[in-house]
Amino acid sequence: MKRMFFLVSLLFLLLFCVSCQKKDDGAKGEKKLSVITTLFPVYDFTREIAGEMAEVTLLLPPGMEPHGFEPKPEDIFRVSKADIFIFTDKYMEPWAADLVKVVGNGKLLVIDAGQGAKFLPASGGADEHDGEEGAHGHDHGEGMDPHIWLDFANAQKMVDNIAGGMAAKDPANRNYYLKRAAAYNKRLTALDKKFTEGLSGCATRRFLHGGHYAFGYLANRYGLDYRAAYAASANAEPTPKRIAGLINQMRSSGLKHIFYEELIAPTVADAIARESGATLLKLHGAHNIARDELEAGATFISLMEKNLENLKVGLQCR
Repeated sequence: MKRMFFLVSLLFLLLFCVSCQKKDDGAKGEKKLSVITTLFPVYDFTREIAGEMAEVTLLLPPGMEPHGFEPKPEDIFRVSKADIFIFTDKYMEPWAADLVKVVGNGKLLVIDAGQGAKFLPASGGADEHDGEEGAHGHDHGEGMDPHIWLDFANAQKMVDNIAGGMAAKDPANRNYYLKRAAAYNKRLTALDKKFTEGLSGCATRRFLHGGHYAFGYLANRYGLDYRAAYAASANAEPTPKRIAGLINQMRSSGLKHIFYEELIAPTVADAIARESGATLLKLHGAHNIARDELEAGATFISLMEKNLENLKVGLQCR
């Protein structure tokens, strides 16, 4: 029923948008590209690449947790009027294909930023001996972890995909986009080096997270042992057995910090902290940012640099 409502809404808006476009045809002239993006990483990568050549907007309202997001009619209308629509990957935004089928037109370029990225299974971070099948669940489909941007090699691939699409859409400024993308990828390379060096001399490689399984890519890249309270969807619920298991791991491993994530009340992390005597530390998945972060000029790289600081504290690094 939900899917049917979504498709009917798309069809209604398509008819509405066609009539609007007819009215707008007379307003011609030079204008910047209009680019609609989904998650914050894609938004931030795109505005770095676009510079002054495009108006880049984020589909998600500031502060909204994205895992259960589906576009509203006004969102679909915005996409239909854009020049370019960029989404993260089909596992993160399973609704994107339906949207594109209906609003796609001769001028709309759709960019799958995750094309060619290295995907990992959505393991859910459960201990292989805890017997909790629920910890392996994943509601994005096909059992793949959608959080690809937290492997900075994947982030670079996403940057290349975005730049290539923008260059194809606006060939007159091709070199501008590609040059800016190359410069940004150098910054991602430097960030990757900071993580490798910063996490090389730590007392422990294990970090526990009282949120959803979002940091598998980061853990995989830097050889960390990562456990989360619940599965890859922020809408999942941890079982009492899972929470008890994390509390026991905190105690037995001598860990002093439990991590929590952005935009979600740290209820589970706080409960684990109270029972284990640990301290809370924030680890930002960068799915989306709060309004105050947006107004303060937060960027993907600044969020990751703060993550590194907190990981070094949590892992007791030199």
